[in-house]
Amino acid sequence: MTGIQLTGIDKRYGGVDVIKDLTLTVDPGEFLVFLGPSGCGKSTLLRMIAGLEPVSGGEIRIGGRTVTDLPPGERQVAMVFQHYALYPHMTAYDNMAFGLRNVGMPANEIHRRVQEAARMLELEPLLKRKSAQMSGGQRQRVAIGRAVVKEPAAFLFDEPLSNLDAALRARTRVEIARLHRRLKSTMVFVTHDQVEAMTLATRIVVMKQGSIEQIGRPMEIYRNPASRFVASFIGSPAMNFLEVTRGQGAAGRAAVRLPDGTLVQTTVPEAGLPDSAQLELGVRPEFLSLADPQSAGALVGTAEVIERLGDQTHAHIALRSGDTVVAHAPRDSDIAAGDVVGLRLDASAAHLFDHSGKAHHAAKTPWMDASFPPHGDKGREGFPEPTA
Repeated sequence: MTGIQLTGIDKRYGGVDVIKDLTLTVDPGEFLVFLGPSGCGKSTLLRMIAGLEPVSGGEIRIGGRTVTDLPPGERQVAMVFQHYALYPHMTAYDNMAFGLRNVGMPANEIHRRVQEAARMLELEPLLKRKSAQMSGGQRQRVAIGRAVVKEPAAFLFDEPLSNLDAALRARTRVEIARLHRRLKSTMVFVTHDQVEAMTLATRIVVMKQGSIEQIGRPMEIYRNPASRFVASFIGSPAMNFLEVTRGQGAAGRAAVRLPDGTLVQTTVPEAGLPDSAQLELGVRPEFLSLADPQSAGALVGTAEVIERLGDQTHAHIALRSGDTVVAHAPRDSDIAAGDVVGLRLDASAAHLFDHSGKAHHAAKTPWMDASFPPHGDKGREGFPEPTA
């Protein structure tokens, strides 16, 4: 297995800095996901690792070997693109074999590799089909197979699922997870889709405007986002944010006052909070529950939209303060748009964000299990490994 080291990476287009002084290590055998909005530099970074974009500064090492100035063919990586880029006049077999034939590999070794990749990706019945005779998901599997047969030191995926419909995307996502489990190869994956990142990643690198906002295991980032940006980007529905002012806390914990005057005693330590009276309180929908609007301490609002998703129900509530929040409701709840409802906020799970966007987290509670498995152990934390 091969690791990748990026040291002091810069990328400039003219006078515009796209990536500035980025340093990162991808561990051997890891599935690392670059996650961020369009334009944050994640695809540019991947293309620099592949050798498709020159770096403006810094060093790239793959397997301990400096490859900064080497052409793509000498870096021992294989890239899977968003667009399949299959040769339409060739069969699936020939598309996978094409690159190996170009380098003069013996025919029997080519056949072995193609058959093994086809078996792994369940492509054996499709090997004689041309591109036009296959679905989008099948074409993407052929594109992945073309990378697998190269037996590279590392795989690079540039948003390979974005052209698939929802059902195919979910299925192919599981196939990629299984592929990583079987090959145990180093994989770097670029996406703007947090579900892909949370499902596939050993670690996630959240990027914003060419820099790294946070690196961590999926549930670690979900539970303890480093900034307001990460908190708003990770999670579906997104975290709720309410502007609050400082109140008189107890036992060294911060208390804040909501726009409607309600005092919320959080478990966020006072130490480390800025002196500013203005903060934002962040709470995820699962820690807002429906309550009797007449009960003490309940936030009162009107249900605007109810999303019934089968396994769960999301209620969009317009509070009397003018803020709108999303809360989880029981899946069989009879709540309807227009209902006046109360919300109970679990203050022990609340976060506070200062004016710079820095996060200040609640003290550990039972829902924050800090006993994460060691890196690489038992697959993706919080997400069971797909069964073969």
